[in-house]
Amino acid sequence: MKKLFAICIISAFMSACGGKTSETDEPSTGESSIEKTSDGNPSYDPKRGTGKFTSVDINPKLDVSLADSGSAIFSVKCGSCHKLTGEKLVGPGWKGVTSRYSAVWIMNFITNTDEMLNKDPKAQAQLEICLVRMPNQNLSDNNARSLYEFMRQNDGVK
Repeated sequence: MKKLFAICIISAFMSACGGKTSETDEPSTGESSIEKTSDGNPSYDPKRGTGKFTSVDINPKLDVSLADSGSAIFSVKCGSCHKLTGEKLVGPGWKGVTSRYSAVWIMNFITNTDEMLNKDPKAQAQLEICLVRMPNQNLSDNNARSLYEFMRQNDGVK
């Protein structure tokens, strides 16, 4: 009876673990060409980590159409964790974010959150305050640029 019980527990545990057949299973998200480290995580790519964006062209005048697009993205992907004021919700409030951080830093952070949180001291300092890692929102570069323009609008740029 004890053997049957142990077999049932082991079977339940194995089926609850996601059904991977080996440690080398490739993800189904098309990431098979990404080199992995020994712990199975993607290796650090400096062009995709904290340095993909090295400059961002910013017009002193607000691009209203980009900001409107960014507002829609905020509503879907950001608004549940961030307020447009300086008040912290889950993540920090967005008021003044474009004066606290450069466009390059913001664009790199919102397009490659995991590596920034792993490597960038400013991102790590925010993590210590918020205590919750921002999930990767899988934003395209264009969506990130729209979101940045919405941040500028929120900060009073006209």
